Amino acid sequence: MDADTTLIRGLDWTIAWDEAAGTHVYLRGADVAFRGDSIVHVGPGYAGEAQRVIDGSGLVASPGLINVHSHPTSEPANKGLLEELGSPRLGQSSLYEFMPVFRLDPAYAQAATEVAAWELLRSGVTTLCDLSGAREGWADQLAATGLRAVLCPMYRAATWSTSNGHTVDYHWDDAAGERGLRQALDVVDAAARHPSGRVSGMLGPSQVETCGAGLLRESLAEARRRGIAVQLHAGQSIVEFNEVTRRHGKTPIEWLDSIGLLGPDLVVSHGIFLNDHPQIHWPHASDFARLAGSGAQVAHCPTVFARRGIALNTLGRYMDAGITCGIGTDTFPHNFLDELRMAAYASRLVSGNFKAARTFQVFDAATIGGARILRRPDLGRLAPGAKADLFLADGRHPAMRPLRDPLRSLVYSAGDRAVRDVFVAGRQVVAGGTVPGIDIEAAIARLQAGQDATLATTAARDWARRDVDALSPRVYELRG
Repeated sequence: MDADTTLIRGLDWTIAWDEAAGTHVYLRGADVAFRGDSIVHVGPGYAGEAQRVIDGSGLVASPGLINVHSHPTSEPANKGLLEELGSPRLGQSSLYEFMPVFRLDPAYAQAATEVAAWELLRSGVTTLCDLSGAREGWADQLAATGLRAVLCPMYRAATWSTSNGHTVDYHWDDAAGERGLRQALDVVDAAARHPSGRVSGMLGPSQVETCGAGLLRESLAEARRRGIAVQLHAGQSIVEFNEVTRRHGKTPIEWLDSIGLLGPDLVVSHGIFLNDHPQIHWPHASDFARLAGSGAQVAHCPTVFARRGIALNTLGRYMDAGITCGIGTDTFPHNFLDELRMAAYASRLVSGNFKAARTFQVFDAATIGGARILRRPDLGRLAPGAKADLFLADGRHPAMRPLRDPLRSLVYSAGDRAVRDVFVAGRQVVAGGTVPGIDIEAAIARLQAGQDATLATTAARDWARRDVDALSPRVYELRG
């Protein structure tokens, strides 16, 4: 029965999946049809009936993009604060000295999430992995945005602080780590039963240096029982690298391997600071080969690190070695197409090689790479049987033209400006560039109130009792 079939007829360009070749390919003049939440046809000459027909002339059809690492409950509130901020005596990171000071009150988590979701949908994202603290109504709130969501509740046995801006202290509470894991298991088990059918779960012990071996091993065992992955921040800072080597005499990658974590069930968030990274001098290890041989995957988030003068070495190198990589936004803005452009350019700058990250690699990471990380072979591709998660870009938009290669035009020139329509599980969630399911003005107003409340009290949380203007001065002096 074809009563609920949508047909996009005569597309100018389609980025289709060739299963036999294991690659995306371009088609001209193809049709894409989906029934319910699944694609039933990709190619020329769809002959079935369709309840809804969309004229595809001038349009580019793409599989929906997969964001494997994001913190939408807090990061949107850091706009205007962290773009040029880091700790010069803590490896240029803003993790330890500044981000805890600017942390958004959880009361504003929903507003922040709606702002992030609006940006993600308008840049072609259909699946989001949300690494946040567990909260009441989390699954329902994400489902209401229209996105396909993977809840990754974070927990840890240690928190960090700095009392001087150049050392980091760790405060351990193993019982808190165990409670966090139990709460996270409740969240992921409930996510699997969510009535939307678009919510699932992943386990997220927070950082390699804030979780003991026992908590990490227990997390891995519980994840394996459920057939899901574990995502863990590792290789994200020089402070972390030095702390783990101080404790164990091993690099973070070596230590994870030694305790049985490094393998196909682990997603390494960031994975930048291996022993051979240009900013690390630790020649007595072979992290890259160890990582590549383990089957572990990497969630690559280029923008947040580029702000700090840090970059992966390099995305193309990792993918050429067979490491499955996905792309994440991690920070604001949640403009995923901008993230793809940054992934390519940062790799080329670090390596001095214009071939260090090719367009097909960043797009593969954003689609099939993300699908592999999430263990969802029905996502990240346009093919019969895949989920109807896709977006349509306007190939006639001035920023897309002259149009010879749609992905190059989209990634390097047009970005989210060209994204016109987005479908998730066959349901249209962006129409003509607008997101009808999110009242963006109301969400922004609530987020502004949340940021204002946070910034009014920064001195109470800062080790040096600095107010916001001392912590993060404006670009120019404010007068009047």
